[in-house]
Amino acid sequence: MPTVASRDGTTIAFEASGDGTPVIFVGPTLADRSAGAPLAEQLAKHLTAFNYDRRGRGDSTDTPPYAIDREVEDLAAIIDEAGGSAFVIGGSSGAVLALDAAAHGLAITKLALYEPPLVVDDSRPPVPEDYLHQLTTLLAADRRGDAVTYYMTVMMGVPADQVAGMRQAPFWRGWENLAHTLAYDATILEGTMTGKPLPADRWATITAPTLVIDGGASPPFMHTGAQALADLLPTGQRRTLQGQTHAVDVEILADTLTEFFTT
Repeated sequence: MPTVASRDGTTIAFEASGDGTPVIFVGPTLADRSAGAPLAEQLAKHLTAFNYDRRGRGDSTDTPPYAIDREVEDLAAIIDEAGGSAFVIGGSSGAVLALDAAAHGLAITKLALYEPPLVVDDSRPPVPEDYLHQLTTLLAADRRGDAVTYYMTVMMGVPADQVAGMRQAPFWRGWENLAHTLAYDATILEGTMTGKPLPADRWATITAPTLVIDGGASPPFMHTGAQALADLLPTGQRRTLQGQTHAVDVEILADTLTEFFTT
């Protein structure tokens, strides 16, 4: 398995496939690089697709204490490995991390974001002000399943009865194994799920052409958040994939991404 060393010495594992301009996928909450493999396979038909394990996941190591800057440095190491510049696609919370990386000045030539979970109005309840404290308390007590439940119900708005069913599914154990990274994503999302306008200065320096994508069948807050972000970014545009949800069809998403990245 290829790896690169991040600035703090953390080992970041990745896979690369295809030929062409490099594109890097920044994965979402509760996911290792296996979640991005189907999309990478599609993108590799036209581009060189890099798919990596964010720190603390899969084959990547971890180095406390956590800070968003460390994850930005991880992505910078992958960009260096890819040749010094790259397209970047971020999914869900990974989209917000990708935004932060672009704002830090990483050599991202085009940026695509699929459904960053932004709450900018009253289309759904905002997250509680103490949500990060609640998550870290559950994790400190090694209540990993309860931490995942809290994240899914309180932060992502999944009905409690649906989450109760998820706890019986085979994938739940994998989510519990990654539960310690929930606090990482909650830190990244801090200030973006309040029901208030997005922080105007957080991404103001981004100049890369940016495509914000949402699924037409997703909840209303995904649509209003996508539009608010596209309006905020100096080079932002929005596209809605009709009939899609947060669990997007990778072939449909890949077609949209390939068009954006290659034109």
